[in-house]
Amino acid sequence: MHKPTMDISEVKNKILALKGQGVEMEVNHGRKKISHYSGVIEDTYHSVFVVKLDNATKTEKLSCSYSDILCGDVKIALKK
Repeated sequence: MHKPTMDISEVKNKILALKGQGVEMEVNHGRKKISHYSGVIEDTYHSVFVVKLDNATKTEKLSCSYSDILCGDVKIALKK
C-alpha cells in the first residue's frame, strides 16, 4: 500500500481550478474494467464533482468523489 502524495483538500483545490475546462478521464471500475471519458468539469460540491461528458447523441454526466482520485480509481488530465 502506498502513501497518498496529497490530501483531500489539495485534490479539491486542483479540481476547482479545472472547473469549466476540458478533461480526459480514466475510471477503474475493478476487475480489469477501465473506461475512458472526455468532458468538461461542470460543477464541484463538498464531496463530489460532476463531469459533463462529450457525447453527440445525448447529454450524460458522471459524478466522482475526490477520494476516488486519492485512491487512484480515477485519473484526470487536461484535454490536448
